[in-house]
Amino acid sequence: MSERIQLAHGAGGERMEGFIKQYILKSFSSSSGEVPLDMLDDAAVIDDIVFSTDSHTIHPLIFPGGDIGTLAVAGTINDVAVLGATPIALSAAFIIEEGFPVEIFERIITSMGDSARNAGVPIITGDTKVVEKGAIQEFMITTSGIGRRSEILDSNIKEVRRYREFPGRWILDRNLKAGDKIIISGNIGEHGVALLSLRYGFKTEVKSDVAPIHTLMETVLKTGGVVAAKDPTRGGLSNTVNEFSEKSQVGIILYEDAIPIPTGVQAACDMLGIDPLEIGNEGKIVLGVVKEKADEVLEAMKKHPLGRNASIIGEVTNEVRGVVLETTVGGRRILQKPLGDPIPRIC
Repeated sequence: MSERIQLAHGAGGERMEGFIKQYILKSFSSSSGEVPLDMLDDAAVIDDIVFSTDSHTIHPLIFPGGDIGTLAVAGTINDVAVLGATPIALSAAFIIEEGFPVEIFERIITSMGDSARNAGVPIITGDTKVVEKGAIQEFMITTSGIGRRSEILDSNIKEVRRYREFPGRWILDRNLKAGDKIIISGNIGEHGVALLSLRYGFKTEVKSDVAPIHTLMETVLKTGGVVAAKDPTRGGLSNTVNEFSEKSQVGIILYEDAIPIPTGVQAACDMLGIDPLEIGNEGKIVLGVVKEKADEVLEAMKKHPLGRNASIIGEVTNEVRGVVLETTVGGRRILQKPLGDPIPRIC
């Protein structure tokens, strides 16, 4: 029997990465552009235009703190912003199952439009398709976004070069060097737990963190010293930091007691047997920052509404291979990339 595509092939982590490399890159592999598809970053760059696309299929469609529409807007803005670009426009395409309630559709696209306007990144083109009942799971959105190079990105890189070599022109996963600090902008696990609370029917005060982080990126770039940035979505913090390690070919040590995990998230994870480090987030960024600027960047983040719980959670080192977690009890364990997201259909 021929191999069948599984949920894990689209859930982040090792299985998705292997699936992309084995099948998708074989047909689409391209070195076109300054940051091409083959680099597998959050977005590509061609002629100083940053371009990203993402599809969204979540359950439930409406959740504490947002819905599939706000998620689609924020997710695409964030993928453009983490390369250091200024997001300027979005597209939106809808695939709708026949019989889907118009009331729910209107609620979702209203919040989606509000989110785009509030972020200052308009939706300027799109498409709509309706398919037979049973052909898909209710409702799906695909968004694409473009951004352009900014002066603050150039000033950030100039600041980096005061302290070490930096040959590139963009903020990429492969830019880390020994000595750099790892910073996260706030609490982890909130988006995944918010969706799980509805799926499994348990009570929690946790709400999704879904939000565009481009203004927070502007803040840290103005401060300077940022070499890498990523939003820890599918596969969570664990997947993100492992991608940093693999692409930069460096070791990373994380400090467990410095990672901000809300009580409600930890309680839900303990109940369900899930590692909070592997749960997706939709309004956070993980940064690599030259050590000389780390405290200054952290201070700037804490002054931004989306960075109040920011923390320096680790550092880049040649003393270890891969990612190592220093636990709260003083031991160390290898933090591996998850095979897939433990919570499917969260983005």
